[in-house]
Amino acid sequence: MPLVFLLLLSLTPLHAASAHTVKISADVGGTLHVEPNDNPQAGKPAQAWFALTRKGGKAIALKDCDCRLAIYAEPHTPQEPPLLEPSLKPVSAERYKDTPGAEITFPKPGAYQLALTGKPTSGESFKPFELKFQVTVASGSQIIPQAPENVNQTVNNEAIETQSPPLPLWAIASAIFATLGIVLAVVQKRRR
Repeated sequence: MPLVFLLLLSLTPLHAASAHTVKISADVGGTLHVEPNDNPQAGKPAQAWFALTRKGGKAIALKDCDCRLAIYAEPHTPQEPPLLEPSLKPVSAERYKDTPGAEITFPKPGAYQLALTGKPTSGESFKPFELKFQVTVASGSQIIPQAPENVNQTVNNEAIETQSPPLPLWAIASAIFATLGIVLAVVQKRRR
């Protein structure tokens, strides 16, 4: 039985485990989705939306939440102002209707933190929350922000300029074949 599990695990795509992370704050849970394919590229618009649910599983629509989105280049200090503060708009995706979403154009490849804060509008029954998500932006066409409304003028001079490129196909294939080789060796050893 453990061999079957190892075989199935080895055939699982390497990126599937990190596609969506659920964050919880107080009695609100949230999952970040970034289109296209949770793989934003620098200089290209990406649609980000947050699947928010309160305890018990009821979805939270943007009209029921006074939500704010702040985006920081990583690493950043607590006193540092956000790099971007895009306005949120209602997005309907999957089973979520009018959930908070924003169009984001990341200026450079690298690591970013998306911090979504929210509190209920009148009459709603969930506690104020803050959800922080890490996003890695791939290279694309780099842009230099020219003071749009949602970009702060002060940018951390020590921002990370590295990028995390996707794994090449040969690396994924090598890992799969190595795992299959190990599994087959163990199976043959047990048969002897």
